Amino acid sequence: MADPTGFITYARQAPGYRSVDQRIQDWNEVDLVLAEDALNRQAARCMDCGIPFCHGAGCPVLNRIPEFNDLVYQGHWREAAANLHSTNNFPEITGRICPAPCEPACTLSINAEPVTIKHIELQIAERAFAEGWVGPSALPPRTGKRVAIVGSGPAGLAAAQQAARAGHEVVVFEKDDRVGGLLRYGIPDFKLEKAILDRRLEQMHAEGVKFETGVTVGIDVSARYLQKSFDAICLAMGAGEPRPLDVPGHDLAGVHFAMEYLTQQNRRTAGDGDKRLGPPLQASGKHVVVIGGGDTGSDCVGTAIRQGALSVTQLEILPKPPEGTNPDTPWPAWPVILRTSSSHAEGCQRRWSVATKSLTGECGHVTHLTGCEVDWTQGPRGWQMADRPGTEFTVKADLVLLAMGFLHVVHSGLINPMGLKLDARGNVAVQDYATSTPGVFAAGDTVRGASLVVHAIHQGRQAAAAIDAWLWERA
Repeated sequence: MADPTGFITYARQAPGYRSVDQRIQDWNEVDLVLAEDALNRQAARCMDCGIPFCHGAGCPVLNRIPEFNDLVYQGHWREAAANLHSTNNFPEITGRICPAPCEPACTLSINAEPVTIKHIELQIAERAFAEGWVGPSALPPRTGKRVAIVGSGPAGLAAAQQAARAGHEVVVFEKDDRVGGLLRYGIPDFKLEKAILDRRLEQMHAEGVKFETGVTVGIDVSARYLQKSFDAICLAMGAGEPRPLDVPGHDLAGVHFAMEYLTQQNRRTAGDGDKRLGPPLQASGKHVVVIGGGDTGSDCVGTAIRQGALSVTQLEILPKPPEGTNPDTPWPAWPVILRTSSSHAEGCQRRWSVATKSLTGECGHVTHLTGCEVDWTQGPRGWQMADRPGTEFTVKADLVLLAMGFLHVVHSGLINPMGLKLDARGNVAVQDYATSTPGVFAAGDTVRGASLVVHAIHQGRQAAAAIDAWLWERA
């Protein structure tokens, strides 16, 4: 146990952000870090409760949180890093972008402020890199088995690293020109600078993982070729089918899916020239409307503000969540409460219980969005939505960004030709990560639908273990 009275003696201290005036001028990460003495006090708040819900109910990758808190408090940083890496391949990434379901599951959250678990995790990972403790793992003898990973997002990368560490030859196929999937192209640099991703990829290269970029499996390489050339395949393409906006005017110029917009800015930040970017998607001098109130919508808000938007409005169809606590989602469940991201704090009008009814424009380009407020009532068939009479409104909209989530994995190109069984939501159906086709496994958002990075990492690790066991059964 760290400090028996630490949770009484010390208050929670969050690291905070760089000032708004400073951070909106660049694309650098917005988060600050606590000094080591302050972090030591935060680790001391871990109360070593009898049943640590933080790493049971709260952490999808099953981080051993009380253990690494105690190791940080004792000053045993290298041991803390080894402990953290035993369950999480990429703690430097989850320490930045995970919503930290472990923290509301912390026992202190019952009647106090939880331990700053996410920031402690980040500092452990950064200390490990700074001290040179992160390097290629010693690998077992080669098994002679070849494993193909389709997709280089968090699930694919975790599966690839674990499969390589099991002794298999691993090749990762990525349709984009750089490795990382949504970690690289879907998350802005102000939340995750890409040098953080690149240094981890260097470790994976050294461990023997091969990356084939610019290859769309199902188009450039057939499913049949993959099945003939590899002993096992893991599908980790993510949930790439965006939820469309089916209203009049949805096809006007200036209406774009969020990933299209975020990807272009991430490419621009990486230094890609205009010829590679295509027609520019810029918010500069425009009234921007973001439809969708989740993290992707928040990322669009922060991006539009940095590009110099005249105004940014974010619309959410669901009701405004309560502030502070929500009796409908008690501890240790993930609390459905109002959250304000760093991007929201930079200047954004947010509206809840709003449905978009139409988009109108001039000369084929969107200029306005018309919507109305809606009421939600619970009936015999669950929650139902109805327009609220007399609440129709119109706002200026020169750029409309659709951030309403994703439906499921893209079926064309690979899923349909393989004849894989799907679940009721259109995700790939699996049993112990094995699909309906022998030798083909799947993990992450391909299986879950759009979800968290931590779930993807965990499923990638589990899928690699399932592949390893299957290969040995057939040896």
